[in-house]
Amino acid sequence: MEVLDLYDINRQKLNSTIERGQQLPENTFRLVVHLCIFNSDGKMLIQQRQSNKKQWPNMWDITLGGCAQTNESSQQAVERELFEELGLTVDFSNQRPYFTVNFNYGFDDFFLIEKDVELKQIKFRDNEVQSVKWATKDEIQVMIKEKNFINYYPSLIEAIFEMRENFGVHKK
Repeated sequence: MEVLDLYDINRQKLNSTIERGQQLPENTFRLVVHLCIFNSDGKMLIQQRQSNKKQWPNMWDITLGGCAQTNESSQQAVERELFEELGLTVDFSNQRPYFTVNFNYGFDDFFLIEKDVELKQIKFRDNEVQSVKWATKDEIQVMIKEKNFINYYPSLIEAIFEMRENFGVHKK
């Protein structure tokens, strides 16, 4: 069972935790991380979720996402999630999230990196991911329209690609 730290509205960690899946107490928030890996051709590595997932089974998603666990920073959480889901190791200790989305239940830190990963390097380690592939922005937008991709706002996907193209990414 995953245990998560709780935060106040100002992102200050509270002296309180919750088990993942439990309803958050009023006026508390959780920390979530996402990673978008781009290759040198400007394509994003996307993953297909396993059929047994409670939320969005068999749907395609950005490279990865998950909750930070107790006493984890965003950097530690994204490193752990990357290794757990795809068997890849990247040091995020000197990186900040590229941007944060505040949502009803927490803070969602997005990391963007450029890394030419060979698909055969990827090891599905935790039974969360069934497949991966490289995709262009347009391919992802079509997948969203066809309801094969998690229902991100198309404008968010557009912004992620725009940031990668125009503002650079943390290279590792």
